[in-house]
Amino acid sequence: MGSACIKVTKYFLFLFNLLFFVLGAVILGFGMWILVDKNSFISILQTSSTSFKVAAYVFISVGALTMLMGFLGCLGAVKEVRCLLGMYFAFLLLILIAQVTAGVFFYFNMGQLKQEMGSIVTKLIHNYTDGSGDNLQEAWDYVQAQVKCCGWVSYLNWTENTELMNRTSITFPCSCKKSDEDDALMMPQKGFCEVPFGNKTQSGNNPKDWPVYQEGCMEKVQGWLQENLGVILGVCVGVAVIELLGMFLSMFLCRRVHSEDYSKVPKY
Repeated sequence: MGSACIKVTKYFLFLFNLLFFVLGAVILGFGMWILVDKNSFISILQTSSTSFKVAAYVFISVGALTMLMGFLGCLGAVKEVRCLLGMYFAFLLLILIAQVTAGVFFYFNMGQLKQEMGSIVTKLIHNYTDGSGDNLQEAWDYVQAQVKCCGWVSYLNWTENTELMNRTSITFPCSCKKSDEDDALMMPQKGFCEVPFGNKTQSGNNPKDWPVYQEGCMEKVQGWLQENLGVILGVCVGVAVIELLGMFLSMFLCRRVHSEDYSKVPKY
């Protein structure tokens, strides 16, 4: 009966660690995505926000360590190596503590992250230069075109751009232009665009004449970030549950292997 129990526990622990390895790869991939993505709002945050870039490296580290622990757990379960099972339990405990700490930290710093987002985008709009080819500018053009919004709070944020407002004809941010669904599938335009046959008036470049979306991107971007953070939280909770089960099974198997080893010692 004891031998059958150990065998069942061993295979359960192997399956849990296999799943644990896959979830570690998911976390690692998410961290890599934050660093390499250049076509969404993530690229603006990771380039301008130090805390967000640190979070990406934390995800990569935790994901890599989780994959390593999954491998050690599988090896320790199959081979019934007490040393590997003990290391596996200790590292799982450390990872669980780190996850809880990181979760509490991000939960209490959500307000600061939202303020940081606003200041980053406002500064980006203020310093936007036509035809510069900057990665941050291209990322923000992509966001405005895909989300169908303009500016941060509203399209009037663009009136803080000196280069744009010094134009004598009606000129607006190209990525803010109102478009139908067919145009939305095309690559977003960059830089500043002039209204065809725009009149040069004494009032100059009047924002009221811009053919752009008037709604700002703040609520939509924050909603997108909140939705993705919910997915991340769900993955982390799933990993934590698997970690707890893995810790329980590894400790149980480690103790049973210990007792079985003594019972198998030949007596003379």
